[in-house]
Formats: sequence, C-alpha cells, structure tokens
Amino acid sequence: MPDHFDALHLLGVLKAQTGNGAAGAELIGKALALNPGDAAAHSNLGNVFLSLARFEDAVGSCERALALRPDFADAHANRGIALRALGRFEEALASFDCALEYSPDDSATHNNRAVALRALGRFEEALASCERAVALTPDYADAHINRGAALRALGRLEEALASCDRALALRPESPEALNSRGGVLCLLKRFEEAAGSYEKLLDVAPDYRYAAGNYWSSKGRACHWLDFEAARRAVVQGVEQGKLACLPFAFLSGSHSPAEQLKCAQIHVRSDHPPSPRRLVRGDPYRHDRIRIAYLSSDFHVHPTAFLMAGLFERHDRTRFETIAISYGPNQRGPMRTRLERAFDRFIDVRDRSALEIARLIRELEVDIAIDCKGFTQDSRPEILGFRPAPVQAQYLGYPGSMGAEYIDYILADRFVIPEDHRKFYAEKVVYLPDSYQVNDSDRHISLEVLDREASGLPADGFVFCCFNQHYKITPQVFDLWMRLLRDVEGSVLWLVEDNADSGRNLRSEASSRGVAPERIVFAPRLEQSRHLARHRLADLFIDTLPYNAHTSASDALWAGLPIVTCCGTTFAGRVATSLLNAVGLPQLAAPDLAAYEELARALATDPARLNDVKARLRQNRSNHPLFDTDRFRRHLEQAYITMWERYQRQEPPESFSVAARD
Repeated sequence: MPDHFDALHLLGVLKAQTGNGAAGAELIGKALALNPGDAAAHSNLGNVFLSLARFEDAVGSCERALALRPDFADAHANRGIALRALGRFEEALASFDCALEYSPDDSATHNNRAVALRALGRFEEALASCERAVALTPDYADAHINRGAALRALGRLEEALASCDRALALRPESPEALNSRGGVLCLLKRFEEAAGSYEKLLDVAPDYRYAAGNYWSSKGRACHWLDFEAARRAVVQGVEQGKLACLPFAFLSGSHSPAEQLKCAQIHVRSDHPPSPRRLVRGDPYRHDRIRIAYLSSDFHVHPTAFLMAGLFERHDRTRFETIAISYGPNQRGPMRTRLERAFDRFIDVRDRSALEIARLIRELEVDIAIDCKGFTQDSRPEILGFRPAPVQAQYLGYPGSMGAEYIDYILADRFVIPEDHRKFYAEKVVYLPDSYQVNDSDRHISLEVLDREASGLPADGFVFCCFNQHYKITPQVFDLWMRLLRDVEGSVLWLVEDNADSGRNLRSEASSRGVAPERIVFAPRLEQSRHLARHRLADLFIDTLPYNAHTSASDALWAGLPIVTCCGTTFAGRVATSLLNAVGLPQLAAPDLAAYEELARALATDPARLNDVKARLRQNRSNHPLFDTDRFRRHLEQAYITMWERYQRQEPPESFSVAARD
C-alpha cells in the first residue's frame, strides 16, 4: 500500500528521528499530499524542518497545523522555536504563551519561553520561566542551564554557578553546561577554574563554538602559561579554517595579523550577528536642521570609554549637531553618570529593551548617523545596527579592529593605527583623523593628594617600571623582556595593576622562575580615577605590552606626566600607543620592534638625565600638542560626520577619506 497515509507519516517521523531529516521531510510531504487536512502531520513536518534549520518552512508548517487545529499546543511550541531561531523573539514569545495556554505544565515550553525572554532582555521573567520548568521537571538539565544564564544576566553569579553545577550533576558531559560554567567563572575572575571547564568542554566537544578561544583566553587572563602558546596556535588555526574558534575581542590579544582578525570577526558576525532581513531604513535621507548623531554604548558610567569621551560629548557644536545617547548598560548613579546625562540633547536608557526595540527607537528618532562605541567588547550589542536603523552607521573607539559587518559603513582611525596598506583588512571604509584617532578629555582631574611610594608598596629609591594594562595583555614574550630589565636595573620593581588572584600568583611565580624575586612584582589596587591618575607620579617609566598595547591606560600615563615606551605592532590594537605618542610629540618612544623597545627602556632606566628630559618635554607637550586638545579633536570628528552625511545625501556609497587638520 504505497499510498498509506499513516505509514508514510510515521515512517517520515522515524527517519527524521534517526538522523535523516531530508528523507523524513519528503515522506511526510507525500503523506500530506494524500491528506492535507492532518494537523499532526503538518506539525511534525514543522518539527523536521526545525532539525534541518529550515526555519521559515517550519513556521509555515506549524501555521498550517494551527489553521486546522488552533488549540494544538505542540504546533504553537514548534512555531515559537522556529521564530526564535529567526530572531523574531516577540512573536516567538507569543507562540510559547499560546502553547502554555493549552498545555500549562509543559516544562520544555516554559524553558523555551525563558530563552526568548532572555533574548528580549527580560531577565527576571526568564528566570521565573526557568523556575517553573525546574519545578515541573527537577532533573531538567537544560532548564538549569538556562536558569544559570538568566541569573548571570542579572548579576547573581554565585547562584548562576550553582545552576551550572546542578546541570552538570544531571548531565556530566553537557557541552552547554560546561561552556556556561566557564563563562560564569570568568565573570567571577576565577580564570584558572574557567580554563578547567573549557578544557573539559574541548574533551567532549572539540569544535564547540568558541571553546578553543575561551580556553586559551582564560589561561591568558590567569597568566597561566603552561601550554599557552600551543593553545594560541590552535585558536589561530581554527580561525584560518573558518571555525567559530574564538570571539573577536579575545583574538586581538593572540593574533599579530590584521587579516586573521578580520576573518575572525567575519566568522563571528556571520554566525551570531548577521544583517537582519528586516532593514528599517530605506529610501530618502532625512531632512533636519542639525545632523542627528546617536552614540550607542553600555559604558555611560564610570568606565575608561566614558573618561575619554565625556569632554567630547559636552563640546559638540549644538548649532550643527543634535546628540543622543542610547545607553544599554547599567544605570550606575554618580557624578560621571550625571555628567554624561547632561552632556547630550537626549539621553535614553534602553537597557531593558530588545535589539529590535532599540533599533526601532533609533529609526523613530530619525537618527542620521549611529556610532557603535562597543564593537565586540564586553556587553556589546552589535545586532542593534544589524537592523540598519540609521542611514549611516560607524564604529568608534571601543573596538580596535574591523567588525567585519556589512552594516557598519565606517571606522574612525588615523594613519598610525590603520596604515593605508592595511585598509584591505577592514570591512568598513576608513576615516582618517589628522592627529590620533583617540579622543581625550582635557578636563580630567588629577588628585592633588601627595602619595607616598612606601605606602603603595614601592621602594623609596629604586626605579619603578609601571604597566597598568589588564593582565590578559601580558604575554610570556613581553614578560621575559620585563624580567631582563629588572635583572639589569638594580633595585628596580615592576608595578602592575591588581587584576585577579590567579594572575597575581602566577606572575610572581613566573618572575621567580626567571631569577627575579617575586616581591619585585608589586600590585596596585583599584582606585578612584583622579587618585589613580595621581599615583602615576610614583612611577618612573610605563612599559607597554604587545600585540595589544595600552590604550586608555597609555593616555592615563601621558596625561599624568609618565612617559611610555611602546613597540609598534602590526595590528590596530598594537599600534595605538604609537598613535598617542606621535600626537603628544614623542614619537621616539615608539620602538619598531621588541629588541629596540627593550634597548630603549633599559637606556631610559639607566640614564636619569635622558629620562628627565623626556619627562620635561612631555609636561610641555601635554598642553600644546593635539593629543589632549579635546576641542581640536571635536572639530575634526564633526567634519568627518559632515562628510559622511553629505556623501549619503548625494546617494554616494561609503568611501574612505581623510579629514584635513584644522587648528
């Protein structure tokens, strides 16, 4: 009986369940050709389409099932899963709610509902859905994993870790639970434990998304360098093979190649942040009296980006520009937050809104130019601009590399961080600012408090090498160089910022293994910004890292009068300090390679007259060179915005250009 409906239908289901989804879809399709009025077959075909990642087809099949049987809970649930996969989270949530109306005790649907709510930024509701799923099915590992994700988003990290551990007790080799546990441990700054979770993940799922990069990066943040280089090479090889081997921001610390960094970003965008088919801006440009600029960031609070940009926001020419802050980060009340809120024409807190809701808001505000200030750094949301809510979209400052996304038109740079022959490694068109790409706030306050070396754990008379970069930027090669400097400069110490317990312990151990007494590594606790700037006066020389330079920390040092010796690298992240030194009139402090860097640092540390001359020139140049001239930078940046907007109004595609210097 070749036309037996039930046999075709059920055989199709079985084929799909045993891994042959294409054959299953074909058999169920034949069954439906015989009996198109069977709701269960339509729903099952939708489920098969889900397994094949044919999400639009899955939605269509589920909707045909629901047209026949509106109370079909499974069809509502499957439709929700497909819509969620398509990024249509509000519609997915509505489908899950319909499914629960007809089947209120389905723990899987409560769990899937939680995932949709999390994507919408509704974390408390997501947690409640997970709690309901766990109450219904206490041994439901996936619900414990999602509960952990909701708790993590709410900042309840110890509880999140407990949820991950509960999931692993139920399913010891769950890749999702191991990955989630590693992520929570990183946020808790327990990086060696995180590396252990990622190592187990690689054992059970070697190609799990970003696992290789997360393992290597966790070791780097802990300065745990056993097998570190082998792990780094594995990450680079994974990127070269087109795998989801590493998140782009972490990769900046492990790659010396702008081509590799571009490929890493493109792989990530294609997987996680592709352009949405729901493009919001179409047609003619807006016509406003002033150009409307929206800055998108999670860092409108006490944060390095805010320290650099606050003066720019305050100084924008309000006769020509209307400025809007789109803040999707925490509302940390305090003087910096208040200052930033006052600096904009409009300051909009959107931290509880979904990416689509934020994009729609930008479209409703008729923003002319949207500036992403985060890129792929922590808490970034590049998917907002994936909806193309503004006619012109650019990235600036937060991420030192290409985002590899077709919906980012421009990157703001300078001739040092992106040389002309590197433009091919950027998906964006490059806008060259005339001095340094990095803005600085000339109103940053340095405490007048007189600080004491010995109170800071430093020797009263010995030479103090300083590096206040985060520890993930420290590589074994650079640390070897630093230890040679300490051995050669008698009585010297290395002053580092206090980062995490693992890295502090490991760095002292690494110093000891290189013949340097561990007490010669001194750690500086976190301080309020003006006092942090003031304590730079206790150091003698800032020595930089590679392949990822000091960025804000380099400007901190120079603003406080502390010279920095850097090595000019081969990528944006490794050329920033060179850019800053040129803009402050001290290009001679940027060495072309590590050997010259080491020689220069040693020479300055052993020649007090030469070092004092450099410090005197830095004090003089701070007030008469471009680096700390906020208003000069503002004029150049605004000219860049005008050129971008005029090109769009002429219906010309984005193109690289240079901004002429204006005194």
